[in-house]
Amino acid sequence: MGQTIKTSGFSNWKPSQLPDLAGKTYVITGANSGIGYEAARMLGERGGDIIMVCRSRAKAETAQAKLLENVKGSVKFILMDLSDLSSVRKAAEELRGGVTRIDALINNAGVMMTPQEKTVDGFDLQMGANHLGHFLWTGLLIDLVEAAAGRVVALSSIAHKSKALNLDDLMTEEGYTPTKAYTQSKLANLMFVFELDRRLSASGSKAIAIACHPGYTDTNLQSTGPAGFMKFGLAVLNKFGAQRPEAGAIPTVLATAGKEAQRGAYYGPTGIMEVRGPVSDAKVAAHALDREKQAKLWEMSETLVGHTWGLAPSEEAA
Repeated sequence: MGQTIKTSGFSNWKPSQLPDLAGKTYVITGANSGIGYEAARMLGERGGDIIMVCRSRAKAETAQAKLLENVKGSVKFILMDLSDLSSVRKAAEELRGGVTRIDALINNAGVMMTPQEKTVDGFDLQMGANHLGHFLWTGLLIDLVEAAAGRVVALSSIAHKSKALNLDDLMTEEGYTPTKAYTQSKLANLMFVFELDRRLSASGSKAIAIACHPGYTDTNLQSTGPAGFMKFGLAVLNKFGAQRPEAGAIPTVLATAGKEAQRGAYYGPTGIMEVRGPVSDAKVAAHALDREKQAKLWEMSETLVGHTWGLAPSEEAA
């Protein structure tokens, strides 16, 4: 289901194709474990400087020490809770005090299939942390990405194909299920990137935006978010069907620093049902390409987080 939206010219991209990344700065949310950690490791091994953005100081320090054993670049961290907009603003201010440019802002962190819960700002936890937190984070730092002619990278999911975005119930108030709220949030991630890239292009910005998905990858998401039978079921599926985080991180690394990556593209595994396999152009559900909804989501998100980007929409932008 779905269609590829780019023809990038490769069928099986590998991290070995990365160029030398010395002197480049990569900011990764949720970099202390799973896909985020593996992406940080691969980018750092090629010389990139890594700034991990994590909720837990203890986990960040542990990951930092482990990364420093293997990477060529520097590894630093700042603390941020994506489900708390005041924390996002504080972390963005702290980051701005330490860097003047960002070569890629990688929106990797998130929560998955949690029981119904509200953030401190009153949003659904999954939409709040996965989409709105990253929307504000990116908006507060986009000028530093622009300064590097860099990239905004967002992780979506094959789950985005499930159902069209319901803008009349963005917080999944009606008929909440953990899966429904999760799929809506990951669809929002994808639609945000497509809208962002068009707006950047229309404004003449040197920055670009790219989306990716990790297929079905064994990470902490499946054990820390779901509850009850769902948690048990995912544990079984992970054991027999999931790929390792180092494989799941390849699309992120491609989108972040691959010379072959194109703006406005969507990358991921291309095997059966896209759960694993060679990394190339992934398929996008038709409902994710609704430009009217993308623009409306953008406007709603600006209002909800209280931040106006100042990037005008453009139907003519490719």
